[in-house]
Amino acid sequence: MYQLELHKIMAAELVRRADNERLALEARRARKAARSSASQERERTVSADRGRERFAHAA
Repeated sequence: MYQLELHKIMAAELVRRADNERLALEARRARKAARSSASQERERTVSADRGRERFAHAA
């Protein structure tokens, strides 16, 4: 009986650890994706401005 309870406790601990690792991995992937999209957005803004003239024409 004691071994069965110990086994259940250890199994539950392993499940908790796996869940924590999965959540940490998802958080890292989300941060990486956010940095990547933010960097691409900045690049798009800069490249979009190349076609326009830098200063307005004087009247």
